Amino acid sequence: MCTDGMGIEQVVTAYHSPWQNAYVERLNGSIRRECTDHVIVFSENHLRRILRSYFEYYNNDRTHLGLEKETPKERAISNRASPNSRLVELPRVGGFHHRYEWSEAA
Repeated sequence: MCTDGMGIEQVVTAYHSPWQNAYVERLNGSIRRECTDHVIVFSENHLRRILRSYFEYYNNDRTHLGLEKETPKERAISNRASPNSRLVELPRVGGFHHRYEWSEAA
């Protein structure tokens, strides 16, 4: 085990031991269940585009229970401004997920 100047020790997980790194396994499961299980990947570049889109959704739009149902990046609260406002659907991750916001009717 090596330590850095801050006193942090590196702990290497055993090979084929997912229970030793629950945080990474939770993220891997979320990526699989919410994204890659629903697409056919045609190339490495295609997979990179899909994952980039998913990570943008994951950090900007998806709520997290550990953050009291907030997103990792702050977002503006969208209130219904008037009775004429309508709810607008914003597709994310190629339409697999959506975000909804109030918009003034045109």
